[in-house]
Amino acid sequence: MAPPEVDSCLESFELYEAESKFYIFGTNADKTLWRLLKIDRMEPSQLSIDEDCTMYSRTEYLDLLKVLDEQHRSTGGVSFVTNCCGIIGFIKFLGPYYMLIITEQRKIGAMFGHPVYQVTKTAMIEVSNSKMRPALFNSKDENRYKKLLQTIDLRKDFFFSHSYHIMRSIQKNFGDPKEGWDLYDSMFVWNEYLTRGIRNVLKSTRWTVALVYGFFKQDKVTVSGKDIMLTLIARRSRHYAGTRYLKRGVNEEGRVANDVETEQIVFEDKLGPRQISSVVQNRGSIPLFWSQETSKLNIKPDIILHEKDNNYEATRLHFENLRTRYGNPIIILNLIKTRERRPRESTLRQEFDKAIKIINNGLPGENHLKFLHWDLSKSTQSKTTNALQVLMKVACEALNLTEFFYCQISSAQTPGSSHNLHVPLKNGSGLSVCDDNNDGDNVGSINYNNDISQEDTRGSSDASTNGISEDVASNNGPMPVKPPKLQKGVLRTNCIDCLDRTNVAQYAYGLASLGHQLHALGSVESPEHDLDSPLAHHLMHFYERMGDTLALQYGGSAAHNKIFSAKRGHLKFAIQSQEFFRTLQRYYSNAYMDAYKQAAINLFLGHCQPHQGKSAPWEPESVAGENVLDDNTSKLMKRAKSDGSILQKSNTSMSSNGQNGISTSEFSGLKKDLQSPNCRSDTVHVVSRTSDNAVLKSSYTPTVSHIKYASCELGYCSGSGDSNFLNLDWLSASENGRTRAGSTPDVNVPTNNGGSGHVPEIQPRGLSENFMQWVDEGEVFWY
Repeated sequence: MAPPEVDSCLESFELYEAESKFYIFGTNADKTLWRLLKIDRMEPSQLSIDEDCTMYSRTEYLDLLKVLDEQHRSTGGVSFVTNCCGIIGFIKFLGPYYMLIITEQRKIGAMFGHPVYQVTKTAMIEVSNSKMRPALFNSKDENRYKKLLQTIDLRKDFFFSHSYHIMRSIQKNFGDPKEGWDLYDSMFVWNEYLTRGIRNVLKSTRWTVALVYGFFKQDKVTVSGKDIMLTLIARRSRHYAGTRYLKRGVNEEGRVANDVETEQIVFEDKLGPRQISSVVQNRGSIPLFWSQETSKLNIKPDIILHEKDNNYEATRLHFENLRTRYGNPIIILNLIKTRERRPRESTLRQEFDKAIKIINNGLPGENHLKFLHWDLSKSTQSKTTNALQVLMKVACEALNLTEFFYCQISSAQTPGSSHNLHVPLKNGSGLSVCDDNNDGDNVGSINYNNDISQEDTRGSSDASTNGISEDVASNNGPMPVKPPKLQKGVLRTNCIDCLDRTNVAQYAYGLASLGHQLHALGSVESPEHDLDSPLAHHLMHFYERMGDTLALQYGGSAAHNKIFSAKRGHLKFAIQSQEFFRTLQRYYSNAYMDAYKQAAINLFLGHCQPHQGKSAPWEPESVAGENVLDDNTSKLMKRAKSDGSILQKSNTSMSSNGQNGISTSEFSGLKKDLQSPNCRSDTVHVVSRTSDNAVLKSSYTPTVSHIKYASCELGYCSGSGDSNFLNLDWLSASENGRTRAGSTPDVNVPTNNGGSGHVPEIQPRGLSENFMQWVDEGEVFWY
């Protein structure tokens, strides 16, 4: 028997099959300790799992395998099935249980010596044996549920770590340690429901992996001769999760759609003592009850504001949840439009501002929500406004309020492969969280020398140096002792979709933070930064890739990146062409594919749990009177989805943009759908709301008694901004000319047009002027 050592996490597994049981042997990274899990195959309607509490050496494991084979000799013995990297969970439709496992993984980075993996191949295995299969195993509905679940492509943007709690920020891992069950209760673990059964039985999480959905990218950069590991992580919440038009706003529990936590991490890539810094920001849908109807005729559906929560209790719950997660202050950066010819976004802007001020009236001053309403779209259309520069000023002020996390770690107290990666934060030394291994595997390396400028984009302020020594230590000298720092509060950014404009603002905050993080690490002498530096462009690439990935997950297309493209000096015509076709791709996905994707997400997260006699997602009564998963929709989904599923393999990088184009065959039925002679679009602002898990109908006739027409007059806002923590006159000063920190080319000014000042309009071949106007303006269209 193995020596009584501290149990380490299991990182690789072997699955064996007998007629009456499955046997899973799990081992640690060094393959020195082995454990055994037994799964009964004779009870198809129940999940019967037993864990052997003994830890075995490799020799004992091989001997045990021979004993088990001998025990099952009369029924064929024990046979090897597959190697696997962990259990995703168990699920039951109408027949037997299925076990979902990861059969292949790919390393995409490492956190202090602890590898982070992307799922590259999975398998779904029936638990019951062929003799014990229930009668419904081959039923039509059972197979449809299986196919629906398999549309969740776990090879895209799902990542995990066996030995690091990747679902939590570094600050939480260090200062508020959690283990086992508590980790799976995290809002960022997407297979919480799938693992609930095995966790309930074993009271343990060592056999399962916690899947995070979002984005992970890591590169090694060299700043002033020092190797720095730069990591960007986006964690998408599993609460109120779904697709763009089917999940909007807030639910009764205060959970918002498209809720994503973004963490930017820098640490020294070296052996021995090192320094770590991270900063967290948040994005999420506007926390009001509102929606937009999916429409095959209107590319920009009207915004519907639901008259359901006049006291803004759900909005209040949302901000209380943010305060619990991040502390004070909560800073709201709202980027939606202030004034419109036809009120859409401005209606929400007015209601959101009203909700914030009502909530603040009931809070003590120190807990007041800080906010800035700033029309980013208007600013990008102005020839005198440098939108990115303004966002940088906002970011610096927000960072001055929230600060960021920083600590030093000592290799002398490194816990090695320990699963418990926390340290006390009440002293300035001896913090121990990582191995001395090189974390640079499978990541790029880029050299930046003194690319953080001495110029400050927000004026004189050295609050960022709070508790941080300004001395830059030499590469070979001892590390000066610095006290740790904690981030207090969070910047919450939103636009309408929390995709395109939000991503630009998050980049600005990330760039402002990076200068202060590198200064804390002693890599640069000043925290100020330059928008035009090579490091700033490299970070922009990180955020652009993240924005594309999150936009594909929620909206169905890559992000609209015209500010980033303009920053690179791309021609206006090229930018407009790219934005036009991404708009079309997003429209197609929202109108034709999202209902199917939403049903699959609901099944994966446990919001839809099949039972005999209960309506299935493809039955009309289950989706408020509309058969969204009929045969035509299924065929569209099969043709348009990726070539992967829960059962297939891919070598595609999770941070890759991939192939985002849509084939012309997928638009073959589009013209016919657009030829309705009687289509009309009424701007309705308030209706009664459907349930959280229902799929909204593509057409809706509101009840007159439930309609409220919101006024578009915003008397309290004379310009593009409104704030309770920023001086708007000071903020608008950057809208007149360039500043020392660099500027962003105006996206409306052509870079190369021969000096004529005329920019040709986009007229793609075969598309009429009316069609182009429909894409640009969002009106109902017909030939």
